[in-house]
Amino acid sequence: MTAKKIHCDARLSVGDKEYRYCSLVKAAETLGDISRLPLSLKVLLENLLRHQDGVTVHYEDLTAMLAWLQDKSSSREIQYRPARVLMQDFTGVPAVVDLASMRDAVAKAGADPELINPLSAVDLVIDHSVMVDKFATAEAFGDNVALEVERNRERYAFLRWGQKAFRNFRVVPPGTGICHQVNLEYLAKVAWTEDKDGATWVYPDTLVGTDSHTTMINGLGVLGWGVGGIEAEAAMLGQPVSMLLPEVVGFKLTGKMPEGSTATDLVLTVTQMLRAKGVVGKFVEFFGDGLAHLPLADRATIANMSPEYGATCGFFPVDEETLKYLALSGRSEQQIALVKAYCQAQGLWHDASKEPVFSAVLELDLATVKPALAGPKRPQDKVILPDIKGVMQLELEQLKNKHEAVAIAGMEHALKHGDLVIAAITSCTNTSNPSVMMAAGLVAKKAIEHGLNVKPWVKTSLAPGSKVVTDYLDKAGLTKSLEQLGFHLVGYGCTTCIGNSGPLPDAISDAIEQGNLAVASVLSGNRNFEGRIHPQVQANWLGSPPLVVAYALAGTMLINLAEDPIGEGKHGPVYLKDIWPSQKEIAEAVALVDGAMFRKQYADVFSGDAHWKELPVTEDRTYHWDDSSTYIQQPPFFADFGQPVRIEPIKDAYALALFGDSITTDHISPAGAIKASSPAGRYLQQQGVAEQYFNSYGSRRGNHEVMMRGTFANIRIRNHLLPGVEGGETRHFPSGEQLAIYDAAMRYQQDKQPLVVLAGKEYGTGSSRDWAAKGTRLLGVKAVIAESFERIHRSNLVGMGVLPLQFSDGENVEVLQLTGEERFSLPELDADLTVGQQLTVEAKSADGKVKRFQVRCRIDTDTELQYFRSGGILQHVLEQLLQS
Repeated sequence: MTAKKIHCDARLSVGDKEYRYCSLVKAAETLGDISRLPLSLKVLLENLLRHQDGVTVHYEDLTAMLAWLQDKSSSREIQYRPARVLMQDFTGVPAVVDLASMRDAVAKAGADPELINPLSAVDLVIDHSVMVDKFATAEAFGDNVALEVERNRERYAFLRWGQKAFRNFRVVPPGTGICHQVNLEYLAKVAWTEDKDGATWVYPDTLVGTDSHTTMINGLGVLGWGVGGIEAEAAMLGQPVSMLLPEVVGFKLTGKMPEGSTATDLVLTVTQMLRAKGVVGKFVEFFGDGLAHLPLADRATIANMSPEYGATCGFFPVDEETLKYLALSGRSEQQIALVKAYCQAQGLWHDASKEPVFSAVLELDLATVKPALAGPKRPQDKVILPDIKGVMQLELEQLKNKHEAVAIAGMEHALKHGDLVIAAITSCTNTSNPSVMMAAGLVAKKAIEHGLNVKPWVKTSLAPGSKVVTDYLDKAGLTKSLEQLGFHLVGYGCTTCIGNSGPLPDAISDAIEQGNLAVASVLSGNRNFEGRIHPQVQANWLGSPPLVVAYALAGTMLINLAEDPIGEGKHGPVYLKDIWPSQKEIAEAVALVDGAMFRKQYADVFSGDAHWKELPVTEDRTYHWDDSSTYIQQPPFFADFGQPVRIEPIKDAYALALFGDSITTDHISPAGAIKASSPAGRYLQQQGVAEQYFNSYGSRRGNHEVMMRGTFANIRIRNHLLPGVEGGETRHFPSGEQLAIYDAAMRYQQDKQPLVVLAGKEYGTGSSRDWAAKGTRLLGVKAVIAESFERIHRSNLVGMGVLPLQFSDGENVEVLQLTGEERFSLPELDADLTVGQQLTVEAKSADGKVKRFQVRCRIDTDTELQYFRSGGILQHVLEQLLQS
């Protein structure tokens, strides 16, 4: 490779301060015309220009951008270095556990443990641990926080140690807000600055995060997306993110939103359109004159749902609306002026009259957006309001449950199929958006004025994304209305959207069990996969906060809210239109939000409350592992570090499981409540933990013993090796027994038998759960053979040393007539493995017959291949650190 460099050094004066930057305009003098590159790719180009070193970034990487303009796609692999890393506690704790374990491995190798330190800025926001135990009372918030700290004391003490032990690592304590909303409202800068070589450099604010909804920040013009925890750890340790130059799908927005429709309705429409288009692994960039009518909070709502429409990110360029939001959220005048000057100087400012070149273009007239929900099982399945009742009835018919109704103890109501038992205003998708939160409060106010109330069998909750939401609801006088309907503050965190919905009241739970009833939830979240929201709730619907309130008033999903009365009021039937606020009313309420609220709530954001400050913490550079802890254990990933890793043929592997399409990381990774009868539940009981203190899988992600037992243990997962059975069970072929997947895997390991997993399309969709890959490895799975993979999970499998293999086009388990009972071999797998290599799988049935079929190795880049050869990404990083 040539060592040729492109000179792009430039200076920018803003106020009385001078900045240096890497100028795209100067670079174009050498490169050629890049003015029509998508703005998201210009951010990548600036990143490459700034890191030209002839080793990780080459001249040919830069010229590949020009070739992209011609072909609208590229197969070029680049090494990208984001400015910072963002974490939430569920995915952040195991990352910090790994860093602590890496320090031990470095010390064992005779080197300085301080080698292991974040080199990039890292923020961890504790937002995933609060559960809705108490609700519909004024004491709910205080009680839930106390329970959260009691359950998670070990984890939180560990994170406090990490905050002291590691440089460049900050922790936002619990009870503050949701990771992505804190990022949007406070952490993000849009234009990042760094003092280096005696000057202040400015460059685009960019990040990767350990949560797939990191993408929310793209609404602010900050390029970011979710990666697995293991990738994030590597980025923290100075490793570039290896990626292919993506295709960029342009999404043109025109017109303005109609009366009665919300940002949530818009995002469900966008999600459905982009899922239908197919944008997995691609950037989506929004443009057009419709952006002028789209508030920043609405943009963030759309960007947040990128994982649901499958894109790497949904990018909104910087414009005047961005500056307005920065001012509203309390950013300094100097920072706002810098953002404007820098983005305009770099050609990163949105100009509706200039359309970039895109790989493909979709278009939406905002005026056509109608009120809708998504469900009952997938976020991309949008259903407009009049059709909800019919879709719900069809869902119930397919379930073929026989019971019609069961009396609820202490209530006059008999619980029926289709009744609503959870209504939750929650998640970063919508609680970052004042318009839909104010609309929810206004619906509550009008409902009370009409004499309506929430049905008593509905569990209601309000979990805002930041304390600012509480401030503006209070200022608008809407908090009392929400509380009168049972929507009391339960905590600042993700809650119901991640399965932390807490227990249903005993009377409701008993009725569901007695009648085997198919009941429903409505939440203002972004995920509604099977088994995610609550183990007893089969139908889960996503909708705007005001629609959450409306359905809570109705108490059932078997209603057409567009036509049927929502309930009986003081003066007769009340319809949705009677309690729905106008855009004028919503705008008047939103106008009450001001920058002082943000400045007050974020003035001391890293300090925490008394619970946090009282946690014990040591000053030691290495962590003192407690063998008796059921929350934090030293993982086994570095136990064999230093021993050579061999890539060898797989011989006569058993299938641990055979899955269909759309197996999500919620199905694979441990999530939600821990059942006492499960392998994880049995383990905790053996450690002396009573069932009421099990907590959730997410809270125990720092303990591999719990997590490996919970891998593939989702109560709704369907393993086709056991037709008709739901839950994490499999056939142990040597004995013929039906066992929990963990128990079967341990038997196979004892017998030194390799394992594979077979699957259909879209394997690993959903959240960026690193434990979906870590657990797969610890169960002894050598390879996953699927029709297609979701981007993050495929990468995570490689990063944990598990080989992702993809069936040839047009082939799958059914076409090849595989039963899963075969023994699987890959005789060609060896040390000469290459990126994208075609490999032959031999499937030998019990009668000795062998079927051979081709698969493609989904190790997609040379960097990924290096990780795989080292046994995993973290092992590779350790090797490099010790060698240097």
